[in-house]
Amino acid sequence: MRLVSGVGVPAGAVFDTMELQNDPNMEERGIMQTMHHPQHGDFKMPAWPVRVDGAPPRLLPAPMLGEHNAAVLSEWLGIESGEVEALHQEGIL
Repeated sequence: MRLVSGVGVPAGAVFDTMELQNDPNMEERGIMQTMHHPQHGDFKMPAWPVRVDGAPPRLLPAPMLGEHNAAVLSEWLGIESGEVEALHQEGIL
């Protein structure tokens, strides 16, 4: 790459996935971030490279299956918490 770019040819390195994961520049720029997942623990993954107000976006894990059932049923559908608990006890949720 140095030889080619040294004579004026536009060139850049193409990294594979592992090289990107281990590139310190990618972490310093906030592109590679470590995210905590409640079941799978910490792991590194790429974030969106676009900045909002100069800060990289923070990664959050996807919700677990059924994690927001109670909130959706009560806030969106108006089901009282006792009914939600009964549905849970009956194995419906």
